[in-house]
Amino acid sequence: MKKILLALTAVAAMTGSASAADLGARPYVKAPMAAPVANWTGFYIFGGGGGGLSNADQHINDTATGIPLTIDQRQGGSGWFGTVGLGYDWQFNSTWVAGVFADGQFGSIRATIQDPIFDITGTQKLETSWAAGVRLGWLVAPNVLSYVNGGYSGAHFGRTNFMDLAGVDAGVHLNGYNRNGWFVGGGVENSLNIFGISSPGWFMKTEYRSAFYERKTQSELDNVTNLPFVGGHDVRANSWNQTISTSLVYRFNWIGPVVAKY
Repeated sequence: MKKILLALTAVAAMTGSASAADLGARPYVKAPMAAPVANWTGFYIFGGGGGGLSNADQHINDTATGIPLTIDQRQGGSGWFGTVGLGYDWQFNSTWVAGVFADGQFGSIRATIQDPIFDITGTQKLETSWAAGVRLGWLVAPNVLSYVNGGYSGAHFGRTNFMDLAGVDAGVHLNGYNRNGWFVGGGVENSLNIFGISSPGWFMKTEYRSAFYERKTQSELDNVTNLPFVGGHDVRANSWNQTISTSLVYRFNWIGPVVAKY
């Protein structure tokens, strides 16, 4: 009996060895490469445009004495503008991004200027402005940034020509001038890799901004002599401008999340 068991064990062992030898070697499978993690650190440029509202709190002073002749009245207007700019961002963890930027605006955002004592009205145009500031953002998704910003701004307001109640040139104007101030705002910036379209480095941002410029006192000037006229008035006003813009952004060293191929 023992001899039979030993013989069967030997046959089974030889059969198993032969079967293992007949099997091919297990194929080598390369481990998938890790997908790059989105990183917002780097330089970018942008350009776009939008629309804006302009408001001014103004009153009339006597030119000779500086005494206010009216109370503050808020006048408003609207218009369009274009913008170009550049910046640099730092992503310092998986959630937060900080950056610095500068931009310029050009266009035609208009506001009304009035002298109710002389019954004359003019249009003041914000022709150009610039801003330099910082922004702080929170990543809603690896390629979507919501942010707030703020900083310093300067603006150039064009010449204002006054008209009388009949719409005729009143022969009076305010010279153009520059004004400085500050701004706050916020927006959303997102990658354009959507709907199956691959556009590495290209983004779009939509931003709201509110800019405040300090008060300026200007004398109403005669169109012929460019001098204040006898018994003339000064216009003292500030400026508050609100804008909404959409811009196309290009990031030079954008590294975003991709789907690994394997």
